[in-house]
Amino acid sequence: MSALLTVLADDLVEPVAPGWQLILATLVAIALIVVLITVVKLNPFLALILGGLAMGALAGENLIDVMASFTAGFGTTAAGVGVLIALGAIFAKLLADSGGADQVVDTIVGRASGRMLPWAMAAVGAIIGLPMFFEIGLVMLMPVIYLVARRAQVSLITVGIPALAGLSAMHGFVPPHPGPVTAIDLLHADLGVTLALGILVAVPTIIVAGPLYGTLAGRWVVVEPPTTYDTDGEREAVDVDRRPSFAVTIATILLPVALMLSKALADVLIDDPENGVQKVFDVIGAPFIALLIGVLVAMVTFGVRVGMDRSVLSETVSASLPPIAGILLIVAAGGGFKQVLVDSGIGTLLADWARDANISVLLLGWVIAVLIRLATGSATIATITASSLIVDLVAGMSTGEVSLVVLAVGAGSLFFSHVNDAGFWLVNQYFGLTVGQTVKTWSIMETVLSVSGLLCVLLLSLVI
Repeated sequence: MSALLTVLADDLVEPVAPGWQLILATLVAIALIVVLITVVKLNPFLALILGGLAMGALAGENLIDVMASFTAGFGTTAAGVGVLIALGAIFAKLLADSGGADQVVDTIVGRASGRMLPWAMAAVGAIIGLPMFFEIGLVMLMPVIYLVARRAQVSLITVGIPALAGLSAMHGFVPPHPGPVTAIDLLHADLGVTLALGILVAVPTIIVAGPLYGTLAGRWVVVEPPTTYDTDGEREAVDVDRRPSFAVTIATILLPVALMLSKALADVLIDDPENGVQKVFDVIGAPFIALLIGVLVAMVTFGVRVGMDRSVLSETVSASLPPIAGILLIVAAGGGFKQVLVDSGIGTLLADWARDANISVLLLGWVIAVLIRLATGSATIATITASSLIVDLVAGMSTGEVSLVVLAVGAGSLFFSHVNDAGFWLVNQYFGLTVGQTVKTWSIMETVLSVSGLLCVLLLSLVI
């Protein structure tokens, strides 16, 4: 927690230029990125670098400082998200080549009708996303999303958006994700009450933004699923004698989830950083370690146990990494561009403007989070900054009311992900979408999630 509060202090930076100049610089930089990618057909990696430089130049910053911000954000994102994507890619390749993904897909498709598939995928996304970071959950779910769409012969968007809605809602509303946990700490909310209300808010928002919106989005944007994880033609070359059972497959997939959830429970039940048991859970429940353990177990359950010898297993692991090199660079560059925006102080500027408005605390928290999210691209930074700016306004509120403020801020932090968000590029690359298609699907889904979440919070405020 102390580390997150340190991040908070770093994020509340003074604006480097007058408000109008920062707003103009941000809009021009974002427009430049979109034009370079869609019209000039420049690779997003280069477009994001140029967009960061344009932002700094128009804001009147020293370009050396701008590149320092960009490289810092690039490095932080690559270190934090990149290693998780790499481990997730290994896990996903083992899941696919072993036949485990086929097993899950056959079970889902076999038991769910065509109309129920989006609902089933939303439930899977929510379960995986309960303790797991969005990036990890997305990478791990991609083989299942690809194969479900392929077997059911529907657009990748139809089954992908519901899964993304489940993952994203949990990230924004439910502890132990860093945004909600930090907001709970800053606003002195009750974790148990916030967790219960967060799930209560998440369920209807997932339904609206997932199966319901996903069905519409699947008609607007038809994307054929790639054959990346379709191993029907490769099964003999991989020399897999038998695919893992459904129970073994699900248990292996959920192992990292369970490890991270165990850490969250230990933090709540023990709440003593010096306690030996909690120290153990803090280690094995850290996302990096949990996913590493999951990969090592998968090498047994999805590798050795299904007939792969050491050489084939090694080839499978090695083959999983080259395809994600471009994704890693683009996602990290998105983190670099975000950091340029954060270091310009535009987030602080917008938060100050919103705080001067005379509106209810619930709406104020949501608006501030929306503005920070749009400006910086980070849901976590939006949650932390918005929470810190309304601390004084929740004094005297009941336990339930403070928890609703936390959830309103969380809803705002999900609003309209676009080109300054590393998650935007992650979805863009994995789903093989254009920038326009990503906006029509992912960005709009995030907006629906945010607005419906706020509406649920406002309805709950009538009875709490």
